[in-house]
Parts: sequence; structure tokens; C-alpha cells
Amino acid sequence: MKGKAEVIIGAQWGDEGKGRIVDSLADRVDVVVRYQGGANAGHTVVVEGEKHIFHLLPSGMLYPGKTCVIGNGVVVDPEQFLSEIGELREKRKDKARLVLSEASHVVMPYHKIIDEAEEKRRSKGRKIGTTKRGIGPCYADKVNRIGIRVGDLLDPDSLRMKIIENLEIKNLLLTRIFNLPPIAFDDLMEKALDWGQQMRPYIGDGTAIVNEALDKGRGVLFEGAQGTLLDIDHGTYPFVTSSSAAAGGACIGSGIGPTRIDRVLGVAKAYCTRVGEGPFPTEELGEIGERLREAGGEYGATTGRPRRCGWLDMVALRYAVRVNGLGGIALTKLDVLTGLEQIKVCTAYEIEGRRHEILPSRLPEREDIQLHYESLKGWKEDLANCRRVEDLPPEAREYVRFIEENCKVPVVLIGVGSGREQTILCGL
Repeated sequence: MKGKAEVIIGAQWGDEGKGRIVDSLADRVDVVVRYQGGANAGHTVVVEGEKHIFHLLPSGMLYPGKTCVIGNGVVVDPEQFLSEIGELREKRKDKARLVLSEASHVVMPYHKIIDEAEEKRRSKGRKIGTTKRGIGPCYADKVNRIGIRVGDLLDPDSLRMKIIENLEIKNLLLTRIFNLPPIAFDDLMEKALDWGQQMRPYIGDGTAIVNEALDKGRGVLFEGAQGTLLDIDHGTYPFVTSSSAAAGGACIGSGIGPTRIDRVLGVAKAYCTRVGEGPFPTEELGEIGERLREAGGEYGATTGRPRRCGWLDMVALRYAVRVNGLGGIALTKLDVLTGLEQIKVCTAYEIEGRRHEILPSRLPEREDIQLHYESLKGWKEDLANCRRVEDLPPEAREYVRFIEENCKVPVVLIGVGSGREQTILCGL
């Protein structure tokens, strides 16, 4: 009997609460896999009042007896990896078995320097809003077939050759284009060898472990980073991340065939947020945007940057349903809307006289988009102690029903607070 495989993806612009959803569901599976992105992600999990922020580690790390895998599709910052492991160990929270795929690529120091330098050179209207963690340059080297993989850190001869070849190119770029000092080979080589020795206990064949788990009938949960609208192919290009954040990335980034995926769940906030630059049609720049930001604690887990906030965008959410083949929606932060008399939802765009109910492949400037909103009645009741759909006030239930009807997908989980226990399971 084959195990059940489910993919958890972000259905908006990232920061939807995927970490807490994975944490809520991890007790039902045996393996949790992080399959793309890097330390530019920040997945926040709150357990027994204690907050844990994972940038690289899978969100299932807090469960004893689980296996957590960092897949080949992730780009790994060794210093961040070792820091997160060390912090969990100090707190005695490193309860899961962790496997780091030997085929995942390494974020090198020059990637971070180039990332920041490239962003500085971009004109004001072309800045991406990168986290400057070296993610884009690392993926570029991967595609350019000059990347350094985790397994190389354990092979001094291979590592030496690859660092020499990379520094020939990177130091020319640093000194002649960005007017920055070169990186010394000896220092980098010594640092990389040390990383390899510290990471050695965790390095393994992630693809084999995941496939074997499924072959033996074990449940596997695939954890995506960022969100659909930041996907390199299907997001609001060029204001996107450098990896496949949509559901298809789970197969490539972990080494399983698409026929092994049983269901894809999309995580969406009850409103919308975005960090960094790029289109955000329903953004609210005034009082409503500020209220959502403060009530929802909308500050980046990775950078601390305040998130842009706005009303729920059904046009974008329907697009995420289509691109990912969603079988259900996990709706987070419904509690943040408590106290609003009216809650607006964008149901369509009008662009050059044409109505769009699913996100077009190219968005014009916001002033060229007419937004069509519907208003729903709000509620005043505190949702923190709700554990069943029936516990929600009628207006909150109507809001959930409205989303289901407009997306043609069931809402299977509702978050009513940041704690692990503040979750309503209504279709899982």
C-alpha cells in the first residue's frame, strides 16, 4: 500500500501561515519535506506559547519521531542551517530526524554579496525587493551548471576545483562591475570545509528517503515556501522568487513523480499581504491597511519588513486554485478580521473594458485596473476559542462559505489564532 502524499503551498504572495498549517498537520504523517526556496522563507510556529521561526528547517522539526527532509530543490545557507540546528538543540527541541539532501545547492558568501549589489544597481521602478540572502544568484548558478552542492562540501578535491572556477568569475564581477573587494580563496575554502564537517551527520539521499517512505505506506507532507504569485513561472514576473513555489515544484524539488501526489492544499489568509515590490491590486494604503498590519502582526519573519496589506483578492485566489489544482484551502488569520463592520472582497478586475475573474498573465499598473468589490457583514465576537465551524459567529461562517462558493474549492482548515491548538479542522 502506498502512503498518502499531500502538498502544502502558499496560495497568495507568501506569508500565508504555511508553517503553522504544516505544524498542525504534521502529527498525522511520518515525513515532512521542504522542497524549494531558501533562507528567504520564514515559517513561524507557536507551540505552548513559544514562537519558533524556521528559515530552512521543515516545520515538522518539533515533533518527536518524525523524519524531516530538506530536498534537492532548496538552496541551503550553511550558516543559517547550523544556526537553526544549534538553537533547537540548545532548547532541546530537535526532536525529529533531519536529512539534508546531498543534491541541494549551497548559498555561498559571494551569492549574498552579488544579490545585494545587483539590487542596489536596479533603478527605483525595477527593484525586486529581494531579501539579499543570495537566493537568486545561487539558483542562477544552479541553472548555469556551476553551482556547488551540499555533497561537494564532503569532497575536498571537487570542492577546491569548483571554488577556484567560481571565484575566477565572481571576483571579476565583484571588482570590475560592482567595485567591491575580491573574495580570498583560502578563507572561503577553509570555511566551506568546516561547514561540510559540521553538516556531515545530516547529509543523505533525500529523494530515496521520501520515495521509500511512500513505498512503505507512510504519510508525507510537502512544505512549500513563498507563494503561488511569487512562483518563477506563474507569479507576477519579474517581481517573483527564483524557484517553483507552485505545487509542481514539490515533485522536482524532492525527486518524486507527479502521480504520487494525492492532494494539494493551498494556504490563504482571510485578507492579502505582500512583502517587497510588485503588483498588489487590493492593497490598502490607509487606515484599513494599517489596521490589518497591526492586528495580524504583519512584519516579515525573515527581514522584519512591514508587509503591505489589503482585502482578499478572489481573482488571484482562483488563479492559485487553477495553477496548483487545489483540493482544499486552509484559511488562516480569520480572527484578524474581527471587529470590522464591513469586509470587502475583490471578485473581479476590469482592464481596458474587459472583465477578468482569474488573474491575467500580465498585470498593468494599478491605476489601469478597476476593481470590483463585494461587501460582507463583519462580526465582533472573539474567535480565539472556536474549535468547530459551528462555534464561529454566523457572519464568519458566511465569509468562509463565500470563499468556497467563489473558488469552487472547500475550506478544510481555519486558523483562529497563532497557537497550534487554535485550528478548526473542517474537512481533513
